[in-house]
Amino acid sequence: MMNETLSHALNEQLNFELYSAHVYLAIGAYCSGESLDGFANFFIVQAEEERFHAMKIYKYLNDRGCRVTLSGMETPNNDYNSVLDGFEQAYQHEQEVTKRIYHLSDLALNDREHATIQFLKWFIDEQVEEESMFDSIIQKLKRIDKDSNAFFMLENEFSQRKFTPPAL
Repeated sequence: MMNETLSHALNEQLNFELYSAHVYLAIGAYCSGESLDGFANFFIVQAEEERFHAMKIYKYLNDRGCRVTLSGMETPNNDYNSVLDGFEQAYQHEQEVTKRIYHLSDLALNDREHATIQFLKWFIDEQVEEESMFDSIIQKLKRIDKDSNAFFMLENEFSQRKFTPPAL
């Protein structure tokens, strides 16, 4: 049986994943307000992915006989100076998610909670991908700078992005 400290921490992460979805919807709303629909789509899809992460934890907690508890959340930032600023803030947010996942992993390791250690491996791998993706996009946006053709091409690429959730 999972101890209460670890169960509570997983519930906190579930709620933080839901907050992450709000963060990405806020950046998407900024992009929509700037008529950058491809970039807006990128963040809307990212929000879907974060909700999937929350539901993955939800299912795991239920499978382990732990009670899921939802909490309120703070209002995400809704003001950005540019698309680049939105991506930089998203990257910082993902770095915070990584710290939180590592903390969960440390708790599971200390408790010798092997099932949770295995469960969290998926999230650790996911965070490597997330941070790499945001860093790469930031570097592209910095290289593009004022090249409107390259910016349009990147926005067009992001307009095609879709989220296909793997099985829970």
